[in-house]
Amino acid sequence: MKFTIGIPAYKAAFLKECIQSILDQTYQDFELVIVNDASPENVDAVVKSFNSPLIKYYTNEKNFGAENVVDNWNKCLSYAEGDFFILMGDDDKMSPNYLLEFNNLIEKYPACGVYHCRTMVIDENSNIVKLTDPRPEFETVYDTILQRIEEKRMFFISDYVYRTATLRANNGFYKLPLAWGSDDISCYIAAREDGIAHTNVPLFMYRRNQQTISTGGNINIKMDSALAEERWLMEFLKTEPVDKFDKILRQTILQTVRVYSQKKKIRTIYSSDETNPVILFWTWYKQRKRYGLSIDELIYAAMMKIKENRKARYER
Repeated sequence: MKFTIGIPAYKAAFLKECIQSILDQTYQDFELVIVNDASPENVDAVVKSFNSPLIKYYTNEKNFGAENVVDNWNKCLSYAEGDFFILMGDDDKMSPNYLLEFNNLIEKYPACGVYHCRTMVIDENSNIVKLTDPRPEFETVYDTILQRIEEKRMFFISDYVYRTATLRANNGFYKLPLAWGSDDISCYIAAREDGIAHTNVPLFMYRRNQQTISTGGNINIKMDSALAEERWLMEFLKTEPVDKFDKILRQTILQTVRVYSQKKKIRTIYSSDETNPVILFWTWYKQRKRYGLSIDELIYAAMMKIKENRKARYER
């Protein structure tokens, strides 16, 4: 079997659209593995409304929860029989030519452990509101990391296709709480040896809605994940690459990664539900040593909260 598409299912609202977009693929050499994470929503009814031999349905006895969502990602992976693995969000969609285009890309770059496509960001009514950036057809992991930490690119877990053997050799998707950075690091690990191939055909549809994990969650857990991502990057960069151009990119990354981490921590602070900038400042001031936060960073986060509050009042 060529492809396994896994859905770690919890939310039912858009699940039917997600499944239908997968079953509508023009390239049909695939299986669809759905793992219900003991959801309180009516996921069973949605899945059972489809009568397709391509679907394999499993239900977890115990809910992994949002903090440990990567465990359910890897549960989906454990059932995979395809040579290549795609992890789909339960509210996202595929274009009908998703698998066909990736199959063509795999044939052109057979050595890669990971592949990528352009993404359409959609709203709750499936209207396209944004198109992600084009990328070179092939690049090394150092190019990928640099473009990401310079914040020139958006990443989503489902615009990647992984070689199943590569994922399994690396113990599955890299686990961070709330999957906050797990998609990035999983890509870096898979691309470390043989780079990553891209298609600029928009194939994946990421749905931006209020139920998305990345728009909510515990702020302290996200901060812990941001620090863990920084540690992973610094550990990865200890090894100097062989290629002369990758050596140059590595030096640039080393000069950039601290700023990237600093920005991510500041954004995490001011994206919290606390609307009072003074309370926000003092809450994080008490935790500044744990997270390595400077006074300047806390002041900047408070100022961004003031700006956010003004914008919200203006929009009302």
